[in-house]
Amino acid sequence: MTTTIEKSLNDFQIEKFQKALVSWFHQEKRDLPWRRTEDPFRIWVSEIMLQQTRVDTVIPYYERFIDKFPTLHDFANAKEDEILKAWEGLGYYSRVRNLQTAVREVAEKYNGNVPEDPKQFQSLKGVGPYTAGAVMSIAFRKPEPAVDGNVMRVFSRVFSIEEDIAKPKTRKTFEGLVREVIDHEDPSGFNQGIMELGALICTPQSPSCLLCPVRDYCKGFHEGKEKILPIKNTKKSSTKKKWMSALVLTNDGQIVVQKRPETGLLASMWQFPMIEKGKNGDLDAFRSWLKEELNLEIEHMEPLTTVKHVFSHVEWEIDAYVVKGSISSVELPYQIMTEKQMSEYAFPVPFQKMWKAFKETH
Repeated sequence: MTTTIEKSLNDFQIEKFQKALVSWFHQEKRDLPWRRTEDPFRIWVSEIMLQQTRVDTVIPYYERFIDKFPTLHDFANAKEDEILKAWEGLGYYSRVRNLQTAVREVAEKYNGNVPEDPKQFQSLKGVGPYTAGAVMSIAFRKPEPAVDGNVMRVFSRVFSIEEDIAKPKTRKTFEGLVREVIDHEDPSGFNQGIMELGALICTPQSPSCLLCPVRDYCKGFHEGKEKILPIKNTKKSSTKKKWMSALVLTNDGQIVVQKRPETGLLASMWQFPMIEKGKNGDLDAFRSWLKEELNLEIEHMEPLTTVKHVFSHVEWEIDAYVVKGSISSVELPYQIMTEKQMSEYAFPVPFQKMWKAFKETH
């Protein structure tokens, strides 16, 4: 064990901590749909959805997703447009693509059975240490650590650890610590208990220490450090801004749409035709692009709405226009769709907002 772990566990009452935490979890846990199943595939889906997404947001997506893809094989055999549509609005679409790649490997290599070996499971695409620990402990009752930001916050307070949780080496420290104190009889209840504690009681701001089931064992609380822990020093990432022009083009009741490239941001999703412009891009340049790109003869063009959307490292500001004009045919990546067809494909949030604005005004 590392020095930090040895120091943290000195005189720590592991068994009493385990009992207090696990008992509280089973009595107070929220009734969440993925807690009503023992299917490793469904638990895996929930853990991927919960990455960087709030529980309340995930619940309806999870229920619709499982209704559409009830088994691992159903999901493995689904078309890309189907899985993207099912994920539409959740964001971070690489998650669902990686999940399908991994699920297909399970279907082919492991006969559809999610591997119980932590190393085999973590070798699958998109499965990191946290996801592996969560699925292994919850689905297979294996005493594997599942350490994310919530867990590091709770444990930094419980053990009064003042190491920077933004550093990779600190995560390793917490993984080692969890491995030492996890309840081997109920690793699922233990790991979920820590997550639940972080979500409901040991929150980032103003933790509810008086309601905490493990307050008696929390060194940070007894030292008065609960509000200054954890220590996290993060570099501010600069967000690049891009100005875009897009159009909702109607053609005899049908809509012209564009498929995004197979790689990069929002890969393989659908959008309205769009072009990047400068901060003060002029409308004439946009008109020229439409004529050249779509062979479009514009009859009428009017502003629709301006949509702003922030991704991880880039912000889009899109000026959207309604365009009426004559167009005989289009070639990929463009396609002419009916409204019904549009409902079957995945459109990113900015373009859903444009479509909503269009429906409300036309």
